[in-house]
Amino acid sequence: MNPIKTALLAYGLSGKIFHAPFLETNEGFELYAVLERNSQKAKLDYVKIKSYASLEELLADDLIELVVVNTPNNTHFELAKAVLLAKKHVLLEKPATTTPEEFKELITLADSVDKKVFVYQNRRWSSDICSAKEVINSGKLGNIVEVHLRFDRYRPTIGIKAFKEKEVPGSGILYDLGAHLIDQAISIFGKPENHFVKKGMYREGTLVDDYAFVHLSFANQANVFITVSQHVLDIQPGIVIHGTKGSFIKEFCDEQENQLMMGISPLAENFGFEKFNKAGKLTFVNDNNEIVSEFIPSKKGNFNGLFEEVYNCIRNQKDFSVKDDEIIWQLKLLSNK
Repeated sequence: MNPIKTALLAYGLSGKIFHAPFLETNEGFELYAVLERNSQKAKLDYVKIKSYASLEELLADDLIELVVVNTPNNTHFELAKAVLLAKKHVLLEKPATTTPEEFKELITLADSVDKKVFVYQNRRWSSDICSAKEVINSGKLGNIVEVHLRFDRYRPTIGIKAFKEKEVPGSGILYDLGAHLIDQAISIFGKPENHFVKKGMYREGTLVDDYAFVHLSFANQANVFITVSQHVLDIQPGIVIHGTKGSFIKEFCDEQENQLMMGISPLAENFGFEKFNKAGKLTFVNDNNEIVSEFIPSKKGNFNGLFEEVYNCIRNQKDFSVKDDEIIWQLKLLSNK
């Protein structure tokens, strides 16, 4: 295997938790470099990594093939442009950019330099949404009437991450957490026919939205209701699906983030598996017109699946499942255009 030499543009939560562990353990990649203008924290965890003090120095390294743009949302567009102009592939943290127009420009630029732009929609590989997709595809729910997707937190005060609290493009909870759930809905049902977006600001002194609600309607008459909130003390089920033949209720409980925060390697035997009591409940009418209830254990969560696709796209010219037009639809919703 020919590993892809990869660089990170930041080593905060995103770089340390969601990218470095996979780049280090996946044999298709080499965690090669990081941009650290101040302290060299990445070198404490990965002694062989190269630490660059400037973007220009990092991009001048011809050995780097792929750059992860995992910086604040409003910087994605300009940084991704610089990476592409340096003739390197880009893996963009979600949201890819702050507007669909910016993303379209990146796609055009990538085509002109024969490079790829990937978007890190890792929650497509979460155990809970993978289980929900399997239930939908089983047909046991019949035609889907409504889907409720939630990402709840209880953080009623202003956060310490200043870049998330400033009134700049791409800030607020809809861009931060809503990008995950909108992408999940699109990955299941395709392009929404219509959408409604409502945002709210409830924390004292906040400059950005800390609550958002989205209603997506699809050609097959499915309705998806998305809620992201900083104000839920009693966390609600993250996935609720009702169809013409049944219902499925599932906690939002993918364990990969928790395991990564605890320092558990993606190669660990138990990595990606939910706790034993987190199975979803499926209730449906069977072929004998009997009401049946059963618990559906979750599939193994696998964020590494995204990295496998990136590798195969670069090395083997395979398709990437997160399509460009799906990202454009998402960005239209996030920017409410």
